Amino acid sequence: MGRKFQKKKKVEQLEIVPLDENPPLPPQRPSDDVVPKKEKWINKQRVLVFAARGISHRDRHLMRDIKTLMPHHRVESKMERSKTLAVINEMSEMKHCNKAMLFEGRRKRDLYLWVANTAGATGPSAKFLIENIHTMAELKLTGNCLKGSRPFLSFDGKFDELPHLKLLKELFVQTFGVPNHHPKSQPFVDHVYTFTYLDNRIWFRNFQILSEDGGLSEVGPRYVMNPVKIFDGSFTGKTIWENPDYVSPSKQRQMLKKASKDKYVNRVEQKVQHEATRPTKAYEGLDNEELFDDEDPLETAKLLALKAKKKALETKTPKAALTKKIKDKQMKAVQQVIEQRKARVKREKKV
Repeated sequence: MGRKFQKKKKVEQLEIVPLDENPPLPPQRPSDDVVPKKEKWINKQRVLVFAARGISHRDRHLMRDIKTLMPHHRVESKMERSKTLAVINEMSEMKHCNKAMLFEGRRKRDLYLWVANTAGATGPSAKFLIENIHTMAELKLTGNCLKGSRPFLSFDGKFDELPHLKLLKELFVQTFGVPNHHPKSQPFVDHVYTFTYLDNRIWFRNFQILSEDGGLSEVGPRYVMNPVKIFDGSFTGKTIWENPDYVSPSKQRQMLKKASKDKYVNRVEQKVQHEATRPTKAYEGLDNEELFDDEDPLETAKLLALKAKKKALETKTPKAALTKKIKDKQMKAVQQVIEQRKARVKREKKV
């Protein structure tokens, strides 16, 4: 008997279709389903911007301008003076911030700015004295930029040479730089922050970019940061760097007061010296005082001619007087020669 062979069934091969990265959404979707969203906001830098009690109105307006320029900031109420600076680390942790900017006022005159990295209280932190403050409302500038737009950060060449400026540059980049795809930011770059190191100070300016060929127009605000100290921790720790040229504002005011005091002392001494050297008798009349009695110019000219003749006669010496003077000089010379010869003869006799 022959064997019956069964025919094998052919297996259908499946086609490999590449997956679409962005599959089309169904025409209808239930409201309970969540739309799949691709995460683009990776750099989640948040800056806590607030002030301590005791700042003036100008300082408060500067803080408000900085808040408008930084869409990634977080707001906090004024810090009481009784609290220490170490509390700021806990405040930034509660607000989910990894950077902090504190505006601290002294005597309603001076403004200090703290910029610190509060992530894990690791630091570093820097303290600046803010000088030459000009806010956006105060300046009448022609520049304008979109609120929430991302800026370019331009640094001076000195920030790549000095070691403490390298540290400050990295701190400014992480603090002032707006993260990409931030929910409150705009996808535009239309202004630039410039940090210039001049006269041992950091000059901050904000410019609008008018054109691609480098046209700029200032927006504001503008201020100058005078670095005081850099600490290794967040608002605490050891001093890494200290400015040797820094003079506190109170010391400067004290020196100005001393200078004004010296001016007063010099003025009093000048008055005493003037009274001591003041002449007791009045000056005598002029020689030609009678010339001014007559208003007629001809008479005045005649009087001047007579005065000139008299003066010429007084100064002119007669011939007899000249010959007498010459004879006297000759007689003196002869007498000196005779005396010298007599003295020589006496010395010879003694020898």
